[in-house]
Amino acid sequence: MLKSTLLCLSIALAGIGPANAQTPAPATAPPAASAIKRTPLEDVDFPAGYHVVTVIAEIAAGTASAGRHTHPGVDTGYVLEGSGAILVEGKSEQILKPGDSYQVPPGVPHDVRVDAGKPLKLLAVYIVEKGKPVATPAPLK
Repeated sequence: MLKSTLLCLSIALAGIGPANAQTPAPATAPPAASAIKRTPLEDVDFPAGYHVVTVIAEIAAGTASAGRHTHPGVDTGYVLEGSGAILVEGKSEQILKPGDSYQVPPGVPHDVRVDAGKPLKLLAVYIVEKGKPVATPAPLK
């Protein structure tokens, strides 16, 4: 119930204009994922003890993957352009194409594979505990 409430809140907050947002935090990418470009859109302190970070995440064409990583909260997103797959530990591979959405539970290692030829562009929303990095590299399994 809390996850679905937070997801609804994050989607609603994503539509709030920049004039109502706090100054975005610097884009945080796992060190191993230098092929990921995260363009911060908003960073909103809500609910108590958390913040909602909305970014445009782009993974370059020809990049094998984003790099295995975790988030200290919910990671949800929507595919804007390109195609690939999200590999969430313990789940089957999920194919991603424009118009698809995904969700990764807190702390679960995952990676994103990009199909050759075109970058993968996502609208990503992270609901993370305050004071923790948005993403952290995860060990290879």
